[in-house]
Amino acid sequence: MEILVCIKQVPDDSVEISLNSSTGKPNFDGVTQIVNAFDTYALEMATRLKEKAGGEITVVSIGDESVKNSLKNCLAVGADKAYLVKEDGAEGLDPAGISKNLVKAKEEIENILGKKFDILFFGKEATDYASSQVGLLAAEELSLPAAANVVDIEIEDGKAKIKQETEDGYNIIEAELPCIVTVQKPNYEPRYPTIKTKMAARKKPIDELQPAEKPESFMEVVAFTKTGERLVGEPAKRQAGIKIKAETAEEAVAQAVKMMTDAKVF
Repeated sequence: MEILVCIKQVPDDSVEISLNSSTGKPNFDGVTQIVNAFDTYALEMATRLKEKAGGEITVVSIGDESVKNSLKNCLAVGADKAYLVKEDGAEGLDPAGISKNLVKAKEEIENILGKKFDILFFGKEATDYASSQVGLLAAEELSLPAAANVVDIEIEDGKAKIKQETEDGYNIIEAELPCIVTVQKPNYEPRYPTIKTKMAARKKPIDELQPAEKPESFMEVVAFTKTGERLVGEPAKRQAGIKIKAETAEEAVAQAVKMMTDAKVF
C-alpha cells in the first residue's frame, strides 16, 4: 500500500493572534508554526492503515525552508519519506494553486520512487483559511474518486472501505483504488513522537521539488483596510459594562430591563 499524505504548515491556532495595526495583516510574531490539525488526523489514519496493510507513507507540503520542520515532525510519527515543494510565496496560493502544485508533486514523486500511490490523504480543511477545497480539486484534476469527511478507512478485496461522517450519521462507501480522502477528526488522537523516532526523523532527508508555474488563479494576500479606528476583520474592543446597584433582586431586574428597553435591545 503506497500512501501520499499532503500536509500544510499553519500558525498555531491555540494561541490568540492579533492584527498588526500598521499593515492590517495578522501578526504572527512569536506564533509557532505547526502541522495543520486535520492533516495530523490524516497522517494518523494513514499510519494505522499502513500498520494493517503494509507499504510506505510519503508526506509532501508546499512552502519555504521552515516547512521542513513540520515535515520532520511527520517523519517522527509514521511517515517514511518527505518532500517539499519549495515555494516562498505559498501563502499567496489559493486552493486551485495549491492543488496544482500537489498534483505536480505527486506525479514527480511517483517517477522518483518508480511506483504509483494507492491513496492520497488530505485533511478536510486547513485551520487558517478553511476552504475545504484542495483535496477535492486534486481529485478532479487527477480524475480520481474522492470522499470527504472521512473518519475511518480499511482495505477489503482491493478496494477502500470508507466511513464518512454526515450530518445525520455515517455513510459506508466503497471506492476503487487509487482514490482520495479528506479526513475529519476521527475518534482517536494522533500519536506523539518518541525520542527514538525524533532522532530517526532528523537523519532522514527531505528532498525539494520545483513548484508548478503560477496559475491564473494565483493571488496575493491583501491587508485589511481601515474603517474609522478599527481594522476590518478585527473584533470590536469590548466596552466597559454597567454596574447595577439595587436593594433587591427585583429592583436590579427592573433596572436591567429598562436599560435594555432604552437601548432598543428588544
